[in-house]
Amino acid sequence: MNFSFKTVALIGKYKTPAIAEPLLRLAAFLAEKGVSVVVDSLTAEHLGQHPYRVLSLAQMKSEVDLAVVMGGDGTMLNIARTLTPFGIPLVGVNHGRLGFLTDLSLESMKRSLFAMLQGDYVTEKRMLLSVSVMRKNVEVSHAIAFNEMVVHRSNIGSMIECEVRIDGEYLYTQRADGLIVCTPTGSTAYALSSGGPIVHPALDVMTLVPVCPHTLSNRPIVVSGASQIEILMHRTGDVHVRFDSHTHFDLQVHDRLIVARHDQPVHLLHPVGHSYYHTLREKLLWNKSL
Repeated sequence: MNFSFKTVALIGKYKTPAIAEPLLRLAAFLAEKGVSVVVDSLTAEHLGQHPYRVLSLAQMKSEVDLAVVMGGDGTMLNIARTLTPFGIPLVGVNHGRLGFLTDLSLESMKRSLFAMLQGDYVTEKRMLLSVSVMRKNVEVSHAIAFNEMVVHRSNIGSMIECEVRIDGEYLYTQRADGLIVCTPTGSTAYALSSGGPIVHPALDVMTLVPVCPHTLSNRPIVVSGASQIEILMHRTGDVHVRFDSHTHFDLQVHDRLIVARHDQPVHLLHPVGHSYYHTLREKLLWNKSL
């Protein structure tokens, strides 16, 4: 068959032996259809013997047309940050809990992926954040975030204090337990539990959400995705910047964080008929009677 994707990578949740059976089942199905199957090297450690080619994520750059990520949203966040710069589209199979990003079920994955191979899918672009930490005008750290960047304290008895500017214009000086800058994707993560709005992923915006602000008038604000957000640290103590709960960097007084839209979006593929509003109803239980 003349499929849209010739080589498909299968990537499972890190250090999860239970992923072996459904992943090998999917691999066998794809191979039977004539698709070249590649398995992520870390995933392969839990699969035992198998006939499929093994590549690291870095080696997939010019070898893979599509990546299928089997796990939860955390797995998808990690893989997206690595593979998006390579231009590889992603499909998520939910083997976790919520599944905002991994929308295929284990029961429907073969049927849905076969349709996608035949070209029946919709593509959704999701924003990434690019974050630089500047110290004395020198970049000392850089990271990409899919959900959010969070400035937070480790010491429960202290607050952070920072100055925020949007495109060079002063916005406010914030005293709070933390400050979140999130993408529309991240609006249903930490930002939501901190009182931020749910933002449709098609919007080109970033949201700033204070965590337990000292002044109650400090509210979440949504800004253009084309903006540059600058955060100047006035008071740190034991303060870190964290990216998607995956990596973190220790901050010092006078450090500047520069947050902007990453120049490449994540490409998520969904079955035809996929609905973000349906996902919200299902995951947030909006379809349940009170």
